[in-house]
Amino acid sequence: MSEQPTIDTTAPQPSPPPAPPRFGRTNRIATTVAATLALAGIAIGYTQLSSAAKAPDAPATSEAVSLVPGPRLLTLTSTGQVTTIDKDNPGGNRAVSKTKCDRVYAAAGTVACLYADGILGTVSMRILDANLKERNAIEVSGVPNRVRVSASGRMVSWTAFVGGDSYATLNFATRTGIYDTKTKTLFKTLETFSVIKDGKPYQSLDVNYWGVTFTDDDNTFYATMYTKGHRYLIQGDFAARTVRTLRDRFECPSLSPDGTRIAFKSPINGDSTKGWRLSVLDLATNQVTQTAETRSVDDQAAWLDSSTLAYAQQHDDGTKDLWTVPADGSGKPKLLLRNAHSPAALG
Repeated sequence: MSEQPTIDTTAPQPSPPPAPPRFGRTNRIATTVAATLALAGIAIGYTQLSSAAKAPDAPATSEAVSLVPGPRLLTLTSTGQVTTIDKDNPGGNRAVSKTKCDRVYAAAGTVACLYADGILGTVSMRILDANLKERNAIEVSGVPNRVRVSASGRMVSWTAFVGGDSYATLNFATRTGIYDTKTKTLFKTLETFSVIKDGKPYQSLDVNYWGVTFTDDDNTFYATMYTKGHRYLIQGDFAARTVRTLRDRFECPSLSPDGTRIAFKSPINGDSTKGWRLSVLDLATNQVTQTAETRSVDDQAAWLDSSTLAYAQQHDDGTKDLWTVPADGSGKPKLLLRNAHSPAALG
């Protein structure tokens, strides 16, 4: 039986809903199911790739999927099935499980599976073990969008659209939650956290969060915060229930394995309707390096190792491919695997 998470009631009470329209719970679930079934990758993609692009399409095998640490890569197929492949040989056999997710991520034996069940009409953040057995499940509202697990496997975060369906416009709303698998502390929305903006306490009805990434201490995290037309990189303190802004024009952060750099997407010429440029911030020097990927990347990139980023790009028909690019601005983008998305390095 799944464990039941508890909500920490010591946090500040939720503020009124942000300005972008949010739907009632019933409508949100109905919208989520319909949108998820119709658009398997609703929030990844503004770049349309050529149908002539070629990359390994690993053959499926019936072997059991186990997420023990090793030189393997976790992904989802175009139909949402959890799979693993040899990171160094993506054209080899792809182990395909029966478990389905809309977004997935894993670390240290903890699997976060954000899933919209079209039959039951529900959306849940499923916490699975290394053998894909469910440990617990958290009810979620909205269209599955982002998911992350801390390096230790303790902390889990997710983001879902609850209004609109694209970061390229202002007419959207997200809800981002964090769950501590050790203490069972649950926050279904970061909007209960206190905000320090430019060094001063800040409140606004339009605050939105998305794209969490955790540090090794399982308390500090980075994410995106939207307010008044700005998209800020924020640093959060889970124990203190606070966040503070660090810099503007910064979305979907992804912390490097050594904790020194953050991969992110930034709006081209400050205009998200033109797409996003995949870049890397050095936390020590505050220097930003643009990667060699010049096409728009609307994804939360994952670090395959200390020097390589992986991210999804979407075709006209909604299918996605996994691409990689060096994090230091060198080289060029390479197609890693066709019909795959939501990458996570297991070793």
